[in-house]
Amino acid sequence: MARPSAALGRGQGKPMTFDHDTGMAEGLGEPPQTEPATHTVLTQLRERIVTGQFAPDSKLRAEALAADMNVSRTPVRSALAVLSAEGLVSYGMNRGYTVRAMGIGDVFDAIDVRAALEGLAARLSVEVGWAEDALSELEALARSGRAIVDGNTWSEAIELDWYRINRLFHMAIHRASQNTVLRNAIRMTLIYPLFGDPARLCPSVAAHVPPRLRQVPDTTPEFIQRSQTQHEQIAAAIRGEDAEAAGRLMSAHVLATKTRLHAIATRR
Repeated sequence: MARPSAALGRGQGKPMTFDHDTGMAEGLGEPPQTEPATHTVLTQLRERIVTGQFAPDSKLRAEALAADMNVSRTPVRSALAVLSAEGLVSYGMNRGYTVRAMGIGDVFDAIDVRAALEGLAARLSVEVGWAEDALSELEALARSGRAIVDGNTWSEAIELDWYRINRLFHMAIHRASQNTVLRNAIRMTLIYPLFGDPARLCPSVAAHVPPRLRQVPDTTPEFIQRSQTQHEQIAAAIRGEDAEAAGRLMSAHVLATKTRLHAIATRR
C-alpha cells in the first residue's frame, strides 16, 4: 500500500496540466517562480538551442528574439538568464549572451549526472511517500506509453507522443521527491532533446551517427520498447514501496540512453 502523503509536494493542490504545444507539464518543468511568459519563451529557446536551430557561438540578442517571438524583452531577458545558469548559453560583459558549443562528451556527461540525480529522485519519492491518486496517475502514464508501444507502428508524430508521456512520467517522480533543489539540479542537465530521439535531434550526437541509424522506423524501435518496460518496472517498485529498487532502476534507465548513443555514435 502506498503511504498517504502530499505527493504533489510543495504547492500541493494544484492540478497537473499538460501543454501539448510545448510538451511540458505545468508546475513540473520550471521553477515555481517562473512567470508564464518567461516559461514559454524559456521552453522555446531551450528547444532551439538543443536542436541546433541556434548555431554554437551565435549571439542571442534580447531585442531580436523578442521581435521574433512577439513578446516583450523582459521574459526574453529572464529566460536568457536561466539558460545561462543552466550552462546552455554563456554571458560576457562585452559580448552579451552566446550559445555555448556542446560536444557529444557534454551530452554523455549530462546523462551521467542526470542518472544519479533521477535515481535519487525516485528513491526519495518512495521514502517521502506517494498519495494514491498521484501513484495511480503515474501508473496511468505507464499504461499510455505501453498502448503506444504495443501499437507497433512508428513515425515522428508517434515518437513525439511517446516522449511527451515519457517526460510526464519522469517529471511526476521528480515532483514526488518534494525536493526543489534536486528538481532544479535535474533541470540543469537538460542539454539534449527530451521530445524525440537525441540520435537524430541532438546535433552534437547526430553528427557522429551514421544516416541509416538516424532514420525513423515504421515499427516501434527496440530501445523504446526497452525504455517502456523500464518505466513499468520503476512504477512497480514505487508501488511496492521499494525505494532502493526504484532508485537503482531509474539510474539504469537513464544510463541506458548513454549506452545506446555511445554504441551507435561510434559505429562505422
